[in-house]
This record gives sequence, structure tokens and C-alpha cells, in this order.
Amino acid sequence: MAEKAEPIAGLNGVVVTKSDGDGSGYRTYEVYQRERVGESTEKIKPIQLVSDAYRVDPYPTLEVLREHYPCYRDWLGNRYWLTRYDDVTSVFADEANFETRSKLWFYGLEGFGRDLRHLLAVETAIARGLDDHVGNVAAGLISNMQVDGTADLARDFAARLPLTILAETLALPESERERFYALYWQAQRGAGWQPELQRKGEAALAGMAELFDPLVSARRGGEGEDLVSVIANAELDGGPASGADVAATLLEGDHETLHGTLANLWFLLLTHPDEFEKARSDRRLMKLAYLETLRHSAPVLSAKRFARHEVERFGRLLPEGALMMCSAAAANRDPRVFEDPDRFVVDRRDMCQREPRGQYRADGLASGIAFGLGKPSKHPAVPEDRPRSRYALVRDAAVAASMALVEQCPELKLADGVEPRLSALSVGEMHTCWQLPVNT
Repeated sequence: MAEKAEPIAGLNGVVVTKSDGDGSGYRTYEVYQRERVGESTEKIKPIQLVSDAYRVDPYPTLEVLREHYPCYRDWLGNRYWLTRYDDVTSVFADEANFETRSKLWFYGLEGFGRDLRHLLAVETAIARGLDDHVGNVAAGLISNMQVDGTADLARDFAARLPLTILAETLALPESERERFYALYWQAQRGAGWQPELQRKGEAALAGMAELFDPLVSARRGGEGEDLVSVIANAELDGGPASGADVAATLLEGDHETLHGTLANLWFLLLTHPDEFEKARSDRRLMKLAYLETLRHSAPVLSAKRFARHEVERFGRLLPEGALMMCSAAAANRDPRVFEDPDRFVVDRRDMCQREPRGQYRADGLASGIAFGLGKPSKHPAVPEDRPRSRYALVRDAAVAASMALVEQCPELKLADGVEPRLSALSVGEMHTCWQLPVNT
């Protein structure tokens, strides 16, 4: 009699029981694992989804998927790609059948610290930090860029603004800020698929915990309104907060939307002079330009969702634990939803703020899908007892910073001979403009 197979936990967290050899008991995941290489890839090969061409410009490849393979079985990455707007938003909204896993889960460090973003006091401190500091921080960065009359708008403005606002929100000492910036950036990059970045990210998380431990201890019992003080004085199950809790909370937050969309917004404006003239003329039009940037050139190209259990969708039987790559880049340019979707149009007539399944909310999916900001808020657009949604907070910060740039630099233009472009540092990371030299 054959011995009972030992359970094995796969990388997706699902326990797999091996077959006893009698030909029965195959799980659906195993069925798809047995697909022949290239069986469903007449027009595209999975290697293209991790190619350098995709890293620089993913849109041609995603168009092939969207128009020919809307639920694509990527046998190389052992995942399914969703690329049509209605399919992507349906999975994004469906908590009964699909789940999002934390960045700590991808690190394998679920016990490292507690993510406290759900606490109202923490939400309030983050919102207050954005609202209170964006004006002064933007003005200071712009003044620094004006000293020589030339600057790199992507590096000196878009990248620095979110980090400086975060440092102000945390009330970090000036002496610790450059160290924090490096640790925070490395920790965020490490939550991907590259082992080397993951190792550096784990070290960065440990460094962040070490940095915040004395600050948490010093501010416990105080009356400060900064984010560290709020976390230090929170009443938590499992004991008082630690530096690891601050690090985990910051890790799980979104850093890419403000940085990436601000860089992409100015890349698009400066390379589309007619649209720039529209946007700079009015704050409302600058807001529309920001929303159109999220649709046209989202910095967060995709989000990972996992099937909670076996479920039949999109003509497939998806196994428990199936990794669904929900592509915002493809869905936001779906011609079934947007007219002439590859064009950047500030006052686009078919732009509205949608939620999954068609509901309308004033703080909903900003003219498409913005995965970094999570699901739209279930609260009113202007709630009385809590901060505005993350959609609204980040939007307002980006618009305020952009209007400050327009007002302080009325002659802003690209440096001579510059041909900027969007790209990612590696496949799967933020897709943005990394170099944008300008004359101020």
C-alpha cells in the first residue's frame, strides 16, 4: 500500500498534495501546468512579458493580450494575465473570490511588524501630513531648482516631493532623513520578484526598525501629532508599538502614485505643448490632466490578486491560489471603454471616475484604475468624521504641487535636445519618467 503523500506548500501559499500515482486526484493547477509550452501563444510568447522591450514600453505587448488573449495563461510566470477593463475591475472588486496579499507576505516576513494603516488616527496623521506640508515642500524644491535655472524635474521634484512630505509627516530629524530615504526606497523595491532586491529590502526593513525604535520610545506618552507619535501612543492588541510597526506601516503604504504620476504628468505636459497650455490655465484642468495621466500612463502597471478558492471565470477554471496579474496599463487603454485611448487629452470627454461594476463615486477609480491607491473609499467624497480618501489626498497634493510649479516657473520648458521617455528600472517596478531635464 502506497504511503500517504506529505503536504507541500507552494509559493502561492496553497498546500498541494501529490498524486498517489493512480492517475486520479489532479488539481486544476496541475492541469494547466501540463499545458504544452507555447500551446496558447500563437501571437505572443510569455518571454515577452519579462523582456527589456516590455520594461521600456509594455503597451504593444499588452494590446496583443487584450485583443487576443484577455485571460492569458502565462506558463513561464505561472500566472494569468487580465487585460480588459471590465475583467480587471471585476477581479479588483471581488473580495469573495480573490484577495490581495501584503508586501510582507511577498517578503516572507508576516510576523515582522503590524500594518497600522487601518487605524483612524493613523489615517488622519497621514492625511494631515500631505495637506499641511505639500505647499511648503513644493515651494522649497522649486526654489532650489531655480538657483541655476536648470534642473531635472523627475529627480529634483517628482521623486523628492513625496519623500520630503513623508519625512515631515514623521517629524524625522534632519540628520536621519537621507538615511531614511535610502532605506525606504530599498524596502519598497524589495517586495518584488528579484532575490537580490529582496535581500537588500529585508536589510532595509531591519534598518528602518532600528531607526524608528528610539523615536517611538521617546515619543510614547507625548502629545505630538506626527505619524510616529500617533503610532507610538496607539492602543494595540499585542502590546505597544515598536519601530518594526512603523516600518511595516510605511512599507504597505503607497509611494509610487504621487512620485510616478507627478513625473509622468510633467513628461506628458512638456511633450504635448497644446495640452500643457490647457492644463496650466486652470486648476480644474490641471486636476483633469492628473486624472488623464493616471489613465494614460499609470506608474503602477499591474496588481497581483490570488484566487481564494477554485473559481470559474473568463472561460477558465481557476485553481485555488491562482495568481491573477490585473493590468491597469492594458485596461486603462481599453478601446471598449475609452475613445482613441492612446492619446493624451487633458479635457477628455469620455473621462469619468468609475468604480468596478459601473458605480459612480466622486473619489472612485480616477478615470481608470490606480492600483497603488487600493480600492475606492466606501465613505462619502467629503466625509465629516474622517480624512478624504487616498484618491483625493494624492490627487490634491499632485495638483497643488503642479500649480505651484506653473506659478513659480512660468517659462518652464524642456531643455534643448532632450528626448525623455518612460521606463521601469526592472520588469514589474514603477513605470515612470526618470530623467526630465528642464529650463526653469
